[in-house]
Amino acid sequence: MSAKDIFHDTVKRALQKDGWTVTHDPFPMQIGRKRLSADLGAERLINAEKGTQKIVVEVKSFVGRSDVKDLEQALGQYVLYRQVLNEMQSDRTLYLAVSKPAFKSVFTIELGQVLLKNQIVKLIVFDEKSEAIVQWIPD
Repeated sequence: MSAKDIFHDTVKRALQKDGWTVTHDPFPMQIGRKRLSADLGAERLINAEKGTQKIVVEVKSFVGRSDVKDLEQALGQYVLYRQVLNEMQSDRTLYLAVSKPAFKSVFTIELGQVLLKNQIVKLIVFDEKSEAIVQWIPD
C-alpha cells in the first residue's frame, strides 16, 4: 500500500464536516489482476427521491520541487483511476482534492485552466487550516 498524502486526514475530516460519510479509506479498485486504491470513497444522501451521491477522492499535496511534475503525476493517476472506475461500471464520481495554495499556484494559471475548461479533471479545493471544503469544481 502506498503512503498517505500529507493532507489525507485533513481531506477526510473536511468531507465529514461537509456532510459526507467516508465509506472507504482507501477506496479499492481492480482491473484484471491489478489492484489499485484511491485515497477515499464517500457518499451522502442528496434527498429521498434522488438517492445517494457517491464519490472517490484522490488527495494530492503538490509539495514537490516542481508544480508541473506534481501536476503530471496527479493527472496521470487521476486519468488512470477514472478509466478503471469506468471499466468497473462504478456509479462514483472521481475528484482530485487539492489545497487552496496548490489550487492558486497550479489551477489559476493557463496550464491548470485548460484542464478545467476542457473538463479533464474535477477538483475539491480545501482549506488545510480549517479543514473545510471551500470549492467544488465543477460545482
